[in-house]
Amino acid sequence: MTAATAFPPDRLIVRKLEVDLKRGFARHWHGGRAFRSQFFNALSMSFPVGEQFFIDSVRDAAALLPPGPQQAAMRERVAGFIGQEATHRHIHGLYNAQLEKQGLVNRWQHWAADRIVKFRKLKPNPRHALAMTCAYEHFTALLADGTLRHARWLEGADADMQTVWRWHAAEETEHNAVAFDLYRAVGGSYKYRVLWYLYVALRFGIDSTAQTAINLWHDGTLFKPGTWIDGVRLFWGRDGLVWRCAGPMLQYLRRDFHPSQDPHAVPAQTLAAQWLAAHANLWRAVR
Repeated sequence: MTAATAFPPDRLIVRKLEVDLKRGFARHWHGGRAFRSQFFNALSMSFPVGEQFFIDSVRDAAALLPPGPQQAAMRERVAGFIGQEATHRHIHGLYNAQLEKQGLVNRWQHWAADRIVKFRKLKPNPRHALAMTCAYEHFTALLADGTLRHARWLEGADADMQTVWRWHAAEETEHNAVAFDLYRAVGGSYKYRVLWYLYVALRFGIDSTAQTAINLWHDGTLFKPGTWIDGVRLFWGRDGLVWRCAGPMLQYLRRDFHPSQDPHAVPAQTLAAQWLAAHANLWRAVR
């Protein structure tokens, strides 16, 4: 399929990952590179609170669906979405427990939790939380696609950590349209989809940068030139995050945007299915 639509699977499988994170992992698990290790660690730190917000947002918005069998497929996909996100929350909780043992301090979870409480008081209409979830899901899907598509993103990383990130990436790719389709089904507007996306873009950039810097400070590598040289390579080098994500990020602003649109010769959904099939020994279906 080229420059076409890559439709997600009809049924979302909830999987248990067969990786024991309680054994721990190296401080610089990403090929001995401090910046990459602490950037990915920062992302993990946001996930338990973030995934719970996504679960709650989708569940609350699904209650707005009209009754009847015509919404059965949507409700089934919502249930699969919630199941997958719950497993991600669990795995990254174990991951983050190891980071705490390494002396890192998770500030992002507290920033996010405080903002969620205030947000729900200011914007009780569940469509707003769902629009924000759509935005975060888009960013997550872009990172997921890059993790599966560009070998350099995890090159040299610990094998178990590669498994954790690519398993997460494959499932994020599978369900990347669920929140978006639900938002349209419950009458969400283009205006708020875009406004909350712009907010999320700014917030995500600030939070991820701040938490990475905090991690590097506690790691003792914040002021080492090699740390930031590697950071520049990660974002601006060959297959860098900026080059690979900037265009798709802007696509979200289109009125006719849909997450299933995929300009790649090998669609993201295909990459996710291939990875899951090739590594079926590393997970088991629980639902």
